[in-house]
Amino acid sequence: MVISKKALPRRTFLRGIGATVALPLLDAMVPSMTALAKTPAHPVRRLGFVYIPMGSHIASWTPPGGTGALKDLSPSLSPLAPVKDQLTVVTNLELRNAYPGTHATSNAAFLSAATAKWTESSDYYLGTTVDQIAAQQIGQETRLPSLELAMDLMDMVGQCDNGYACVYQNNLSWSSPTTPLPAEAHPRLVFERLFGEGGTADQRRAALGRRASLLDWVRDDIARLQGQLGAADRTRVGEYLDTVREVERRIQRAESETADNALPDLDRPVGVPAAYADHAALMFDLQALALQGDVTRVVTFQLARESSNRTYSEIGVPDPHHPTSHHGNDPAKLAMLAKINQYHVSLFGRFLERLAETPDGDGSLLDHSLYLYGSGMGNPNVHDHVDLPIVVAGGGAGRARGGRHIRYAEPEPMANLHLALLDAAGIRLEKFADSTGRIESLLSPVSLG
Repeated sequence: MVISKKALPRRTFLRGIGATVALPLLDAMVPSMTALAKTPAHPVRRLGFVYIPMGSHIASWTPPGGTGALKDLSPSLSPLAPVKDQLTVVTNLELRNAYPGTHATSNAAFLSAATAKWTESSDYYLGTTVDQIAAQQIGQETRLPSLELAMDLMDMVGQCDNGYACVYQNNLSWSSPTTPLPAEAHPRLVFERLFGEGGTADQRRAALGRRASLLDWVRDDIARLQGQLGAADRTRVGEYLDTVREVERRIQRAESETADNALPDLDRPVGVPAAYADHAALMFDLQALALQGDVTRVVTFQLARESSNRTYSEIGVPDPHHPTSHHGNDPAKLAMLAKINQYHVSLFGRFLERLAETPDGDGSLLDHSLYLYGSGMGNPNVHDHVDLPIVVAGGGAGRARGGRHIRYAEPEPMANLHLALLDAAGIRLEKFADSTGRIESLLSPVSLG
């Protein structure tokens, strides 16, 4: 490790024509041993939110036992075993303001805990979502205050569910009660937003199409930087840039395969991987790169859309998700729903493992992040909003406890969890939506002072 009085600025970028590549945290960004000793006390904190639609088969989701140590995972959560010590499962949370029980209000209330105005027109009204409250605080030091991602096209307008405007199902994030933030499902456009120089989506896409690789345009900057770094930092930068290039290569391959396919899948954006799992992996990898390069510290990701009729033949579920969720207590449909739940969790689990393997300061990206994973619907057969499937993963930079199961005997407001997540990120609010307190058992004592 090289220690010098003149440190490399944390906000160092590699720049080329049309390209800006952020860097991971390096030893050379620490100015002295004294500063190095202080860095663990002030790590970057990150918040992420992953949404799954149409609730769960709760019997297959809920771990055995009550509040206390998370000893055994349920079948649906079993893919998270490698990071079990970094998990908190919270059972019996409720979104009271999501009733009267719809797909639209499930999605809308998940991060707002607010009541969606019943309207089919443009006079929609909800509430500022928890991710955007965080972005207003911890997102102001990064190039992107927040990043909104999805897996499905979000171009539906008008009425989508029982008189509710489509905007409620299309958007997880709202920067104000009247300002939904559209999510991007196209990996190429997300890549360009993270590493391009700006412009409209069409301009960024056209610019990248004129060059073989984004990293080719910052090659000179890479060479100059590597000459200033010690061996450990050179390795770290090399591994990070290799990952950027590999993600870019996978995007290019998906676009090439789409160009050769006369009948592309109309349920997904043109130019994304044909396989759902490959598309999801790319979107998760882009999140990891954004967090590692400190391009953003707040991410939302809609892993599938409410009312989705996607099928999952690859796991033995050929029936559409939405009709399957209306199971009528049919054992066969419940088994398929549990398979879908476990499949989605497995995609999230691989992402968490990657975060755990990625160094960040004195720990890993997972150590310094908190991700909320779950749904705004409980039992999809009756469209209720209680006993939600909820998992929190990560260490919150020392502000969150893991390896726990928090189980409430009576329904607890979901807003109480949002308050605890904000608290773990260093953002203290006394009230959020219908909160009655905060889930302090999620937090380490350091966050309660």
